[in-house]
This record gives sequence, structure tokens and C-alpha cells, in this order.
Amino acid sequence: MTAQVWEKSYPAGVRWDAEFPVAPLYSLIDTAAAKFGDKYLCDFMDRRFTFREMHGLINRAAKGFQQLGVKKGVHVGLFLPNTPHYIIAFFGILKAGGTVVNYSPLDAAKELAHKIDDSQTDIMVTVGLNAVYPQMGRMLGSTRLKKLIVGQLQEMLPFPKNLLFPLARRKEIAAVPRDEHHVTWRQLLDNDGRYTPVAVEDPKNEVAVLQYTGGTTGVPKGAMLTHANLVAAQHQAKLWTEGDPPILTEGREKVLAVLPMFHIYALTMILLAGVRGGAEIILHPRFELHAVMRDIDRKKATVFPGVPTMYMAIISAPDVGRYDLSSLKYCGSGGAPLPVEIQERFEGMSGCKLVEGWGMTETCAPGLLTPVIGMRKKGSAGLPAPGCVIDIVDVDEPLKLLPLGQTGEICITGPNVMKGYWNKPEATAEAFAGGRLHTGDVGYMDGDGFVFLVDRKKDMIISGGFNVYPRNIEDAIYLHPSVEEVTVIGIPDDYRGQSAKAFIKLKAGAPSFTYEELREFLQDKVGKHEMPVAMEIRPALPKTIVGKLSKKELIEEEAKKHAAAGAGKAAE
Repeated sequence: MTAQVWEKSYPAGVRWDAEFPVAPLYSLIDTAAAKFGDKYLCDFMDRRFTFREMHGLINRAAKGFQQLGVKKGVHVGLFLPNTPHYIIAFFGILKAGGTVVNYSPLDAAKELAHKIDDSQTDIMVTVGLNAVYPQMGRMLGSTRLKKLIVGQLQEMLPFPKNLLFPLARRKEIAAVPRDEHHVTWRQLLDNDGRYTPVAVEDPKNEVAVLQYTGGTTGVPKGAMLTHANLVAAQHQAKLWTEGDPPILTEGREKVLAVLPMFHIYALTMILLAGVRGGAEIILHPRFELHAVMRDIDRKKATVFPGVPTMYMAIISAPDVGRYDLSSLKYCGSGGAPLPVEIQERFEGMSGCKLVEGWGMTETCAPGLLTPVIGMRKKGSAGLPAPGCVIDIVDVDEPLKLLPLGQTGEICITGPNVMKGYWNKPEATAEAFAGGRLHTGDVGYMDGDGFVFLVDRKKDMIISGGFNVYPRNIEDAIYLHPSVEEVTVIGIPDDYRGQSAKAFIKLKAGAPSFTYEELREFLQDKVGKHEMPVAMEIRPALPKTIVGKLSKKELIEEEAKKHAAAGAGKAAE
């Protein structure tokens, strides 16, 4: 095999050309249960489940699903926050022969309905909370959805919390009908666990998970992630921490699961990698700053996968010094570019290296990984993951390869790259033009194989004929001492076509500033064609479910403003 330019920059003991296992995805939990039996697999609000206990519950869920008609070709949805229900149902569906379809509780009704019908989901697993159940309850009768399996949060809590929950937090519990369309969690598990094993004869082609993309550029598409894709993805995470010396120790780590497991980043890097490695997964249904810091301190979490906004919240917490963060051994950031200032401040505060990575739904999360030990480069998203090849192609000529150092669209091939988009052959063909997955991200690779992301192709602003990348402007604005978060978008400009506008959230207690003062601050940091034409300071900026800053809402706002202004001029 031809040597790749990035291999020379790999951590000691990590091989790019390593062998990748090809196996059913559920084999991860079977192997882990046999190996780690009495070790804890997860901790949910102080209720701890061993690998053996969870394995038994998963087998009972598998039989329960088969009794409901789940088999090969049947898609079962998961509409769940981070609770043990998710882990049990996920592997239970796969063992029953079904395919998992992940749903986000933050999806709008229209998007949920589209995904249900597009994915052909007839059975859905959810939880009886007012923040979750009613959204899916309304899908019964209005979509093809036929049956809801409903768990309860209190059945997963330790005694006496399970008894006190309905009294202390009864407003959170949803009223769930008792009819032929509903199955309780206890009914699902009311069996001996002797399910009928279903062979995965072709792991490279049989789909384990249908994972929908965000839909920010149109109707959401279902990425078909095979058993082999997802096994390879968690294996890439394993290889990356097995260098010389190894970063993590099998069977001894505690992973903080704040990112939602229905998102590909957490599914692969927390659930699958954690199960394979015998780690204890500390489940948090949502990101709550002090709960996270408390569990790092009290439960001695060693691994924390997050997104930049979470690390910004930690370093900005006025009482962060009360908590001992020294147990952390591996912290990863994904989902969005990690500002260098946030990285350096977190590392200085915690003593733990914070490494950036890059990936997407279509790659089962891994794509680029940054070494914890060895060479790192500021501003880089890392090196191609083991087994992956990264090519840079011309933005306008997608089949034209570009040399090192030149900026273009990032393309990827590897064992973790999806099979294609569900029921969308034309979109699949377009995405795989030239035999490579075209990611829509723009960047370049240097002579050492490190990849630097410039921006999303769709986020690029064309201003007066110049290509303007919002990330360059955002990185410059982050240098301002008062800025906590910033998002830059393109707004309509009658003269230039588009111009940049910055939306800023200030740090708590930090002094504000005017647009003119921002321009002066940026004079020596951005080009004239990059200088924002407007600025807006807000108490909060829109975010996605995983805490990634979202531009979509701001773009829609500005488009409406521009349309209203145009209508006003026409009426004069």
C-alpha cells in the first residue's frame, strides 16, 4: 500500500493501514458482556447497571421486539434522550434483526412526520415525559406510525428515587393512553430473553442505522450506515487511543455522556466506543453546566466528548475553581470548529489536552482526528483517521484533485463511509462523484497531512466577487476579550450581492462595544472584503441539539428583514 503523507505525523504505535473488523454491530455488546460482566456499563442519576445486567435486558428487549413483528427489513425509531432505555432498545432492535432510525426530540412536527414516512417507521420507542412523549403521540393517526413503546424515567432510577419521582416531579410525567397503539416498557421486557438470533450475513451492505442528516440544505436525507461502517468507526476511535503510550485503558474509563446518543457523534464515540472498551457511561439527559462539572469532580470522569460551546461554558463559569477536573484524560471537541482561545484556556484550567476532530453523519462521525501525544497544529481539525483517505478537489470542478496547500472541497473514502442515502439514488450518485464522498466542507491539507477547515461550502459568502469564509471572521472576533460566542452569516447586499454580519454573545459581566469599535478591533485581523457591515449583540445565539451554533435561524431572520424592506420601498 502506498504511503500517505499524513502517516509520518501519526502518534507512535498507531497504524493508518490497520486491519478493520467486519462484524454485526450487536457483537460489540455480546463481546463486552462476556469480557466485562460485573463492571458497570452505565450510570444514570446514580443508578448503575453492569454489563451483564444490561446484556440481559437487551436480550429481553430483542425478544419483545420480535414478538411485535420486528425482523430484517423492519425499521424501528428511537425518540429518546440519554437514558438506559436508549442503550437497551438500540442493541435490542439490532439483535431482533431490525434497523434503528434515530429521531431528535427537538425536531419540528413537520420534520418528524417526514422522517417517519420516508424511513417507513411503524414502531417507535420513546419515554413518558411531557418534554418528549406528546410530540410522538401526535404522530399516531397522522402518519404511518402504528405503535409506541413508552418507557418511564422513574423505572430507571435507584431506590428510593424511583418512588419519589412522581411526587417530586410529577409535572414532568406525561399522560400516556392505554390502548392497542401503546406498549409499556415493562410489557416489552416481560419475557425470558430467549430471542431468535438473526444472522447478519453481509455486514458491509446490511444497514444497521438509518441516520438522518440535519436538513439545513433541504429535506433531510437518511444516511444508510451499515454494520461494518459503525464497527469500523468505533474501531478507529480505539486505534487512536492505543498508541505508545496508550491514552486510555480498557475496562477502566468513565465517559461523560452529555451529547445525545441519537446524534452520530455520541452514538459512535460514546456508546459504541464505550461499550467496546468496557467503559462506564455516565448518562446526562442534557447539558447542565454544574451537573457536568460535579460529575467530573465526584464520579471522576476520565473522558469527555463535547462541542465548543460546552467548553466555553466551563471556562467561563465563575465558580469552576470549586471543581476538581484532574481526572480527565481525554477530551474531544467536534460538531463545529474549535476556537484556539477556548482550547488553550480549557487545557490550562483542566490539565487535559483538548483535541479537535471532524466528521459527519455520512462518515459515522470519524474523519479527522488530532493526536493527544505528538505533533499538533493550532487551528487544524487533525489528520485522516486510520483507514481514511482525504482528498481536496476543486470547488467548481469536483473531479479535479488539488495539490497540498490549495483550498478546495474535502472528500473522503474509508471503511466508515456510508453506503448511500435511503431511497435517493440521485443524491447518492452526486455525493459520491468520482468515487469519493464530497463533504461540502472547504479546507486544505498541509505537507504534514494536517487538514485545516476553512468553512462549509454552503456557508461561503460571495461578496463583490470575493469568496469570504465566515470562520475566518469568527476566529478574529473570538480574540476580543468581551466575546463569548459569535456567528457570522452572509446578508443580502444590493451592491456586493452579499456582505458579512456578526451576531455576538458577550461574556457575563464583560463590557459591551459598538460596531465602530469592532471594526477598529478587526482592522489588522481581516481583509477589507471580509469586514462585517453590521453587528448585533444578543443575550443568546441559536444552537442545534448538540450545542453547535446554528446559522439557519439567523439567515431566515435576515432574509425576512430584507424582503420586508424591499416591499416597503416598492410601496413608497
